[in-house]
Amino acid sequence: MALYPLKFEPIYKPKVWGGRTLKERFGRRLPGGPDERIGESWELADLGETTPGGGGGKAERSKIAQCLFTGQTLHDLLGRLQRVVMGDVPLTGEGEFPLLIKLLDARENLSVQVHPSTSYAAEHAEAHVKHEAWYVLDAEPGAVIYKGIREGVTPERFREAIEKGEPVEELLESHPARPGECHYLPSGTCHALGAGIVVAEVQTPSDTTFRVYDWGRQGRELHVDQALQCMRFGPAEAVEYQPGTRIEREKTTVETLVRCESFRIEKVTNKAPDERPLGTDGQPRIWMVLEGGGRLTCKNAGCDSVPFSAVETLLLPAEMDRPAVSVEAGTSWLEVTFPQAMEGVIA
Repeated sequence: MALYPLKFEPIYKPKVWGGRTLKERFGRRLPGGPDERIGESWELADLGETTPGGGGGKAERSKIAQCLFTGQTLHDLLGRLQRVVMGDVPLTGEGEFPLLIKLLDARENLSVQVHPSTSYAAEHAEAHVKHEAWYVLDAEPGAVIYKGIREGVTPERFREAIEKGEPVEELLESHPARPGECHYLPSGTCHALGAGIVVAEVQTPSDTTFRVYDWGRQGRELHVDQALQCMRFGPAEAVEYQPGTRIEREKTTVETLVRCESFRIEKVTNKAPDERPLGTDGQPRIWMVLEGGGRLTCKNAGCDSVPFSAVETLLLPAEMDRPAVSVEAGTSWLEVTFPQAMEGVIA
C-alpha cells in the first residue's frame, strides 16, 4: 500500500536549562504551567531505551497524529510496512528509525558535553556514536554556540580547569548564533548550546551524553573521565560541503547545509507560490518547516491532503502515490535525507 505524509505528536522534555520559547515565539501548546521549563521537543523518535539523564530512562516512540494511523507508533508502522516507509534505507541494528529529530529551547546554557567517539563506542557496548547538526531558528543578541576546543589546549589543561573550578568556556571556541546558520557537530566534538537560542536538531538516534561542565549547577552528574577519552582536541571538524551546494531554480532555491555519513540536510526556499509533483528516489524524507505553509497531496484514501505550517515536522514515506506539494511564497523547510552511499545496517 502507498502511504501519506505523516505528522507526529511532539514528545516534550522538561530540562533545567529549558524555557517556554516554543510557545511564546512559535505558538506551540506546551505542557505544564508558565514555570515549567521545556527544553526539548522530540519531533520524530524511535528509541527502545534512553538514558536517565537524557531521554528519561524509558522508551520513546513517536505516535502518528493524523488520519488512518492516528495513535500508532512509528515503530509499529515500521514493523508492518518497513519497505513502504523506508524504501532502500535500512533501520538501525535494533530495528529502529535511523535518526532522531528535535527542537531545543535553551533559556540557559546547556552543559558543556561530548558524545562518544567511534573508537570509544566500539569498546563500550552501552555507548553510541551521536553525530548531530543544529540549525538556528532564533537567537537573542549576543548568544553564542560553543563548538570545539581552542588551539593549544591539552587534555591535562582541560582537566585542571574542571578540577579547579575555572570557567571552562574560556577554553572553548565560541561562535555567534545567527538564525539561518547551521552547525555540524560530529561525535567527539566538545560543545554547548548557549543561552537564548532555539535550534532544530538532526542527530543519529542516541542520547549518550558525557557532561564535563555544568555552569555551577548542582545535582547533575558529570562524566569527566569518559568525556576526555572521547573529546577531539583542536577546532571542531568543518562541515563537509559538496560541489554545487546552492541550486537556483525559477521558483525555488535548494541549499545543501550538511552532508555527513549519516544524514544530509538541505534548505528548500520557495520564492513564489508553486505547485509541483514530488520526485521519489527510494528513500523517505523528513521536512522541518521553517516558515510559511502549504499542502501535500497524494492518491491515498486514508489521507490524500495534508496541510503544513511553520515549526511542524513531517515524514514523507518512500512510497506515496503521485505525491505533490503546493506552497505559499516564502515557504521554507529543512529536508533531511540519507546519503545514497549508506549501505547495510547503520551502527
